[in-house]
Amino acid sequence: MSAATNLQFEDQFLCSICLDVFTDPVTTSCGHNFCKKCITQHWDVNSRYFCPMCKMGFRNRPQLTVNTDISDMVAQFRHESQWKSWKALLLKCLKRFSLWMIKVDTGTKLMALMSCLVCLLCLCFYCQTHLEPHVTISGLLRHQLIEPVENLESRMCRKHDKHLELFCKTDQTCICVLCSVLDHKNHEFVPLREEYEGKKAELEKTQAETQQMIQKRRLKIHEITESVKMSKDAADRQKAEGVQVLTALMESVERRLKELMKEIEDKQETTEKQAEGLIKDLEQEISELMERSSEVEQLSHSDDHLHLLQSFSSLKAAPPSKDWTEVRVRPPSYEGTVGRAVAQLEKTLSKDMKKLFEAELKRVQQDGVDVTLDPDTANPYLILSDDRKQVKCCYVTKMLRDNPKRFTYFVDVLGEQSFSSGRFYFEVQVKGKTDWDLGVATESINRKGHIRLRSQNGLWTVWLRNGSESYLHLSMLYSTCKQGAQS
Repeated sequence: MSAATNLQFEDQFLCSICLDVFTDPVTTSCGHNFCKKCITQHWDVNSRYFCPMCKMGFRNRPQLTVNTDISDMVAQFRHESQWKSWKALLLKCLKRFSLWMIKVDTGTKLMALMSCLVCLLCLCFYCQTHLEPHVTISGLLRHQLIEPVENLESRMCRKHDKHLELFCKTDQTCICVLCSVLDHKNHEFVPLREEYEGKKAELEKTQAETQQMIQKRRLKIHEITESVKMSKDAADRQKAEGVQVLTALMESVERRLKELMKEIEDKQETTEKQAEGLIKDLEQEISELMERSSEVEQLSHSDDHLHLLQSFSSLKAAPPSKDWTEVRVRPPSYEGTVGRAVAQLEKTLSKDMKKLFEAELKRVQQDGVDVTLDPDTANPYLILSDDRKQVKCCYVTKMLRDNPKRFTYFVDVLGEQSFSSGRFYFEVQVKGKTDWDLGVATESINRKGHIRLRSQNGLWTVWLRNGSESYLHLSMLYSTCKQGAQS
């Protein structure tokens, strides 16, 4: 397993609040894990209950129980981490005892236990037998013993052949006793151990700061990863909603198009049937007239005087027929058909858009927050209600103690609640005023001087001026800022 993989694996068992391995891990409904004590204390000091990782809010304080699966995994992780520590210590011990020396009198190979910085010219390393005088003879008790190391000559001053036991703070170098009175005269120097302790403390501080920076960056990586995941989930939901809405829209358009085509075709079919009936009647009369014409022509060529006179009376009167002078087939009027179809479609879409807006409003209202006005920020001309949910303007200024948070130039007030990220929804009712401002502001907003309603100045607002409503950067309403209601 690679180092990066190990790092990610270990991150899974770190609480994002205390940045340490989980103790009694619990899981919130949004799927994030914390120490039970950490998340409990977090909710004890915050008025709203939300996940510190994804900022998901909870209407009521969740009941927490220890996640036994995560707890078992953490226990295994602690066991493995402890074994790694013991293993590292064992390797260090083996490296320590890798220095050997030969016992002169017997030629036996023994492990060196300590080195003496004073006896450099005699024996560099001591086994258990030869180390005994350094802990029993009073003259040798003052010698400085260290763990066995190689190249003890590097600990000697090359110029004076004395061991290095002082640190020159002026030149930032290790020196011997003779160097302090000869080459480094009038310099500031301290014993090596003192400088060692100081530098060690600095290294420990640096290490702690480095580890903290690592943990912060791990947390930031996790936060960014979660943000990307949340963004992807939101994008997937939005795409699904978009497909659903636009598909319904296309189906509505296609349905209305079919209805329009049917209406036009029905009118045309009615016209064609009317024409077919008239043509059939005309063809019937033509047939009858042609038959009469044939009889008249045949009789006119007859030479039989008696037959012609007898037949003439029956042929004299024309058969009954229809007067076709005023008969017309009028094409149907299609004027306004498309317009009515579009109007009906618009009406249908308006209903669908209303339903969509209501659904979106309900979804947004799930991020609703209860805003309480902050009296420390209220301009002296403003009067807050007892529950600090309402504010009105008076014409007499109140005598209030000066407060850095208070607006003194503009008649403004901020909400007590603040946020740094996420989605928040609140409603404000305004009445009886022709001019008002409402929005959000950064916490660093200028409270003592003139303010222009611009995002560059830390304001994202909607306002009313003499009954005319305007908007300013409302798309940035969820940016990093502080909730504020201005009257």
